[in-house]
Amino acid sequence: MTPRIVSFGRGAHWLLAGWKLFRVAPLSWLALVFVYWLAMTAVSQVPLLGVALAMVLVPGFSVGFMAASRQSEQGKAPEVSQLVAGFRDRPLGQFVLGAVYLAALALLLAATALADEGALARWMLNGVRPTDAVLQSDAFFVALVAAATLYLPVMMLFWFAPQLVAWHALSPGQALFYSFFASLLNWRAFLGYGVAATLVMLAIPLLALGVLLASSGAAAHRSVLALAFPLLLLLLPVLFASFYASYRDVFGKIDGIGESAEDA
Repeated sequence: MTPRIVSFGRGAHWLLAGWKLFRVAPLSWLALVFVYWLAMTAVSQVPLLGVALAMVLVPGFSVGFMAASRQSEQGKAPEVSQLVAGFRDRPLGQFVLGAVYLAALALLLAATALADEGALARWMLNGVRPTDAVLQSDAFFVALVAAATLYLPVMMLFWFAPQLVAWHALSPGQALFYSFFASLLNWRAFLGYGVAATLVMLAIPLLALGVLLASSGAAAHRSVLALAFPLLLLLLPVLFASFYASYRDVFGKIDGIGESAEDA
């Protein structure tokens, strides 16, 4: 199995392909994301183990979004039941990936604790927001930079791995290997994707919120909160579907799964 190497422009196109997949059945996609959010929130509330368990489930749920994207590619509305597709086909592999993902995040947060004495880790794990003094400190900034830098190889390991386990019958170790090097070989495409994703997922929402803040006066904070959640709910399915577009461009048609994301 040899991954394709695609261009900067194709990477930038992945987000547009995600939008096209979302547009097939917007309400179904929104329902899928909302159910996922509810499920992860509920799991995270489990005492002691909730956050860790939620992280273990991430690879399996990601396969569910890929299955929903494949359904949309065929012109059909995705179903909420597809969210657990990753736990129906080779579930052990997904749980192994989840355990590795949890371990990687634990090591990442442990590394950031060397810089800020665990402030970022406590915020991420327990929701304990650091004080303003800590947030504005150089140590916390270093922790954020370290987290972003260390998460990059983790993201490369897991970008394609869940689909490779579920749809290509690779072992978790093989899937992580192929995912990492497929991502590395396609660094130009991912750079294009990153630029496009930053513009769409960050710059445009911030611009919209900025306009709202400038025009809403005393009601600014309430208006921003009222807008932020539906805006996020709208952007997330496009983002999830774009992951599938990247998979299709890089790994193409395998075992009858379908055509490349060019047709999305």
